Amino acid sequence: MEKSVEATLLERRSIRRYERQPIAEDDLRFIREAIRNTPTSYNGQQFSVIEVSDQDTKLRLEEIVHQKQMKTSDRVFLFLSDFNKIRVAARAKGIEYPEFQNTMDGLLVGAIDASLALMSAVVAASSRGIGTCPIGYARTADPKAISELLGLPDGVFVVCALAVGIPREMPDLKPKQPEDLLIFPNKYPEADLSEKLLAYDREFTDYHRNRSSNPTDTDWIGEICGYYREGLNYSMLSALRARGYAVDK
Repeated sequence: MEKSVEATLLERRSIRRYERQPIAEDDLRFIREAIRNTPTSYNGQQFSVIEVSDQDTKLRLEEIVHQKQMKTSDRVFLFLSDFNKIRVAARAKGIEYPEFQNTMDGLLVGAIDASLALMSAVVAASSRGIGTCPIGYARTADPKAISELLGLPDGVFVVCALAVGIPREMPDLKPKQPEDLLIFPNKYPEADLSEKLLAYDREFTDYHRNRSSNPTDTDWIGEICGYYREGLNYSMLSALRARGYAVDK
C-alpha cells in the first residue's frame, strides 16, 4: 500500500529483520527509476548502483561486513562513486579525461551523488511499505574484499549499501535532534549549544531504556564518540588510492 509523502518521510525507520518474501517487480522498477532520477553535480551522474539479488553474493557480503540484514533482505543495493564511466566515454569520443576524482572536490562529488541516489531509493521503497537499512560498514569493513567481490574498476568505490526487503519488524521510531539543533536561520548560532545537546542526549537515552525491544542504557554522545573512535582505525585514504582516487588537492 502506498504511503503519503508525509508518512514516507516522517515515519521512516531502519529495518534489520525481513520476511522471506520477494519484492514485487513493479516496486523494484519504481525504486530503480527513482535512483535514475536522482539530482547530481553537473548532471554528471557520478555514481552507479549494483543491485545484488544472488544469495551467495549476499552471504559473502554479510561475511565481510558482518551485518545480518545483508543476507536476509531480498536485495542489497551498493551505491558507488563512479568516475570510470565518464573516463570511458571521454576516451571513446577522443576527449582528454581530466582526473577530477583526484581532487577533494571530485571525491566529495562522487560521494554526494551516490548518497543522494541512496536517499532516492530509501524514499521510493518506504513509500511502497518496503523496509530499508543503510549500511555504511560496506564502505569501511574491507574495501579491497568488497571491490574484488563486486569487480569494481579503478575510479569506483562503495559509498554505502542499502538492504531492502519486506519488513518483519517495525521498531520504535528513534528520536532525532530537535529543529532548533538542526536548522539554523541565516547563520550558524553563536550561542553555546551544550544544554540543548545534553537534553537531546537524555531523550535518546530514555528512548533506549524504554523501547519495546532490547532496552539498554545507551546514550547518544557516548555511542557516537565510540563510532568515531572506531573510525580512527580505518585506512580509507589508502583504500581510496587503491581504487584510483589519488587525492592530492
